[in-house]
Amino acid sequence: MSSPKVLFGFHAVGVRLKTAPQSIIEIYFEPTRRDARMRQFLEKAKEANVRLIEADGLRLAKLAGSHGHQGVAARVEPLAQINSLDDLLDALTEPPLLLVLDGVTDPHNLGACLRVADGAGAHAVIAPKDHAVGVNATVAKVASGAAETVPYFMVTNLARTLGELKERNIWCIGTSDDAPKTIYQVDLKGPTALVLGAEGEGMRQLTRKTCDELVGIPMKGAVESLNVSVASGVCLYEALRQRG
Repeated sequence: MSSPKVLFGFHAVGVRLKTAPQSIIEIYFEPTRRDARMRQFLEKAKEANVRLIEADGLRLAKLAGSHGHQGVAARVEPLAQINSLDDLLDALTEPPLLLVLDGVTDPHNLGACLRVADGAGAHAVIAPKDHAVGVNATVAKVASGAAETVPYFMVTNLARTLGELKERNIWCIGTSDDAPKTIYQVDLKGPTALVLGAEGEGMRQLTRKTCDELVGIPMKGAVESLNVSVASGVCLYEALRQRG
């Protein structure tokens, strides 16, 4: 059995409360916070028969590893995960839409990417084990519940994984400032993996070479690039738009 983990913040704990309340061991809350949001949250927790424990801000911060807990934290059992990317792809009944992140090491960026992936209906997010951040409490907080709903696969060799996706006829589209086409000029309705690198450095050279095609996001202002989570949103929602 995997060890319990901690979720914090209204969104992250609220999604678990909504989707899998039986997996919540206990919820800690700050009793001095009595606003409407806290009252509604506690009502839902009581309806789900979840154990509630009063805790001051210092204890919550220590439990969450962050002061951004909003007065709420929970100890939860890990949810059953899909064992592999292959299992997920084999089970899909529609063209895959995957987000591949190369070099995203900031937990806030990963959390935001997971959130936009959930919103756009991406089937999974993929990242290399040696060049990425894992899902921790900060990621879960920023993801606002999406860390619970979007499968996140960390792979040993990203280029090899992209090659395996291509063998499944999944078109790997990388993003680059100097690409000859824009994201709006490619067909995203079929099986697609959108590959993005970290802001500034972009994709690693081998990742770039492994992509089937490179596209850019039009930039009309003074800045040269977008934050990776914003760029992910632009690309994923263009895919969603094309898919109707």
